[in-house]
Amino acid sequence: MAEEKSKIDSVSGVSDTGHEWDDIRELNNPLPRWWLWTFYATILWSIGYWIVYPAWPMISESTSGFIGWNSRTEVAGQLAGLEAQRGALGQQVAAASVGEIEASPDLLAFARAQGKAAFDTNCAQCHGSGAAGGPGYPNLNDDEWLWGGTLDQIEFTIRHGIRAEDDRTRLNQMLAFGRDGILPRADVIAVADYVRSLSGLEGPANADLARGAEVFKAQCVSCHGADGSGSKELGAPNLRDAIWLYGSDRDTVIASIWGGRGGVMPNWGGRLNDQTIKSLTVYVHSLGGGE
Repeated sequence: MAEEKSKIDSVSGVSDTGHEWDDIRELNNPLPRWWLWTFYATILWSIGYWIVYPAWPMISESTSGFIGWNSRTEVAGQLAGLEAQRGALGQQVAAASVGEIEASPDLLAFARAQGKAAFDTNCAQCHGSGAAGGPGYPNLNDDEWLWGGTLDQIEFTIRHGIRAEDDRTRLNQMLAFGRDGILPRADVIAVADYVRSLSGLEGPANADLARGAEVFKAQCVSCHGADGSGSKELGAPNLRDAIWLYGSDRDTVIASIWGGRGGVMPNWGGRLNDQTIKSLTVYVHSLGGGE
């Protein structure tokens, strides 16, 4: 780098700073005054922000700020305001049974509105925003319920979950007949073809349905029943209808029998209050598939 006396640039008419790097001269173009004042203003604003709002982290907390505001207290205030708006109807929902809620038009309308909000927040991630479910996640709009679709049964499922960390959760699950060596692969394939035939699904021409029926009788009737219609007490699906939780194609059914199935639903008791659980129950029951 070389330094020399300032010169006037012949193209722009601006004097340079006297600095030159690799034959490139630095022109003396100061920043616009408006830009500088704006920059200084942002510095002053940031200093004021540090003083007024919580900003500086400390060992176990942060500075509280001059006005003492923080987002946690803001959310707490909003929740308290929401509870105040719910008022007497919310208290009545909390005190009533789910059957009493459905019998009262006012409580039912209130509970369905609250239940939908709770569903969108807590349940839609698995069951979908329209509650239509997906592979491994039940459709709550149809009339097929693994563990029962009455108000009390739905409330129990929501409160205690499925295979969840709850003393009263529902625990039954399908065995891994192939993976655990209970059945050879040929028997798994045979019973898969037989199970699919119960709901009218066609299999390959060489399907050994007679062998599949024998395996089903020996291994499956204790949960699914002799005719394959299932058991809500055990959470065993009806194999005679067209509703398949994980899919009805041959490979998926074989995979289900081979490796077993045991989806988990969280237990919402203790996470959500009684009012919210009852509202969720009423909302889910009203989607169209409640028993």
